[in-house]
Amino acid sequence: MELSTLLSHVLQEMFWGMTATIGFAILFNVPRRALLTCLLLAAVGRGTRALCMETGGVSIVPATLVAATIIGFLSRAYALRLQMPSTIFGITAAIPLVPGKFAFETMLGVLQVASLPADTVSALLVTTAVNGVKTGLILGALAVGIVAPSLIFHREKPVV
Repeated sequence: MELSTLLSHVLQEMFWGMTATIGFAILFNVPRRALLTCLLLAAVGRGTRALCMETGGVSIVPATLVAATIIGFLSRAYALRLQMPSTIFGITAAIPLVPGKFAFETMLGVLQVASLPADTVSALLVTTAVNGVKTGLILGALAVGIVAPSLIFHREKPVV
């Protein structure tokens, strides 16, 4: 892919990630002083996923895991710096990485399978199953990536 085309694609992904994040941040009543950080993390996440998929030939699942992990670590760092819970940043920034397309196609396929005769559904059933598995794997990658820093750095204080 040509560099200018790649840059344009990554910037578009970052813009749309920020657009989705601002809507959800406002919906979730994120404090004003955290909005800019949420937007930044969403842009980094969507941009990272786009770069992984376009330059590295990585599929959407591992690319989402990389992006979510970066969001998770940055969320933790900004949470400590701004004295706020990391979930404020992590969840709002990860929402644009949710696999809406695959989930929609899975549900549409399930509804179509339910309405077709049994002898004509094999190809549709396979496509629906693949979309369902991708949806689950992407959601799992998001969960692991966002939670990983908390699992690594969170230390229980001993009870005395």
